[in-house]
Amino acid sequence: MNNLEFDYLKQILYERSGLVVTPEKGYLIESRLSPIARRRGVASVGHLIEEIRRTRDETVLRQVVDAMTTNETLFFRDGWPFERLKNSLLPEVMSMAGSSRRIRIWSAACSSGQEPYSLAMTIAEMGAALAGWQIQIVATDISEAMLARAEAGRYSMFEVSRGLPEHLLSRYFVPEKDGWRVKDSLREMIEFRRYNLLDDPAANSMGPFDIVFCRNVLIYFDEATRKRVFDALARTMRPWGVLCLGGAETVVGISSAFRVLAGERGLFGLAR
Repeated sequence: MNNLEFDYLKQILYERSGLVVTPEKGYLIESRLSPIARRRGVASVGHLIEEIRRTRDETVLRQVVDAMTTNETLFFRDGWPFERLKNSLLPEVMSMAGSSRRIRIWSAACSSGQEPYSLAMTIAEMGAALAGWQIQIVATDISEAMLARAEAGRYSMFEVSRGLPEHLLSRYFVPEKDGWRVKDSLREMIEFRRYNLLDDPAANSMGPFDIVFCRNVLIYFDEATRKRVFDALARTMRPWGVLCLGGAETVVGISSAFRVLAGERGLFGLAR
């Protein structure tokens, strides 16, 4: 892959997904795109990029973006967001949305589905406290391959060992030959949709949401793209909505659409 090919790939990834790649990531590009090149019968990643430049084949473009997207995730990642959901976020939203008795939660950049299933288990465990309420979880990702995995709800022994308590595993999953499968009752709580965080939410009927989880994805974007995404997320949220980010992410100094919630870490409300 020469400099011209790298620059073209860099431009494509930034325009289509917001990802910023630097020359020192050349090894990562080669390792992730080589399988696509082999499947298409081209000699190298450089030849693959040249084919993309020539044909602008949408299927190949999506495969490339999918391959370059980081999909690291695990059940109940970091722990605290799910405790906050149960102990403060849902009770507060219930007090604001009492007349509709409906709550919508968005798990953005959901990867292979561990986050939305963790949200669903948290809600299911609240039992009678949510009696009479309709809770909808919308889980989105840019990668069609990851969405297919998430919707299938099948996980290896290694994946269920990362963050998933044993009592929840036995309650919400059924064993299969090579791992575990999410029970239908849990999967039915979630609507999976393909969505690019750079897209216009209004044009894609995203929202309104009471709670938005957008965790550990914006660290891969530059500041201008983060601001664009924050402003778009704000437009999907109800006035009392809460945004939950990853531990290394913040809106401070980037977007005026949100404010820091007093005494909270990683949780942000809409600017008043």
